[in-house]
Amino acid sequence: MTVLDLTSAVTVGGLFAVGFHLLLQRSLMRLLLGFLVLGHATNLLVLLAAGPPGRPPVTGKGEDTGAFADPLPQAMALTAIVITFGVSVLLLALVYRGRQLLGHDEVRDDVEDRRLGEKEARER
Repeated sequence: MTVLDLTSAVTVGGLFAVGFHLLLQRSLMRLLLGFLVLGHATNLLVLLAAGPPGRPPVTGKGEDTGAFADPLPQAMALTAIVITFGVSVLLLALVYRGRQLLGHDEVRDDVEDRRLGEKEARER
């Protein structure tokens, strides 16, 4: 394993850790940022899994197929970018609307869920 591979693996792992940590926060804005970081980490992981960069694309000349770049990871990364953008816009609209209606973006506990959980615990 080269230094570049190790650095890339640590970077992707760090981005996933930060993204999941932000997703577990109660603030909707942090949830949005966590989703964005996870999207970037996933794109980076897909492109790193594609192999080393710099190989030529498929030309159709009947040459050795191992010497060509695989276009599938690049297409998957582009698709993931579009999906991440769409979901991010939806989350941003929800954050804005929640802040506009409530005055804050903190997610509160659902009182009914807590009451049902306590009722279930007493019945056991």
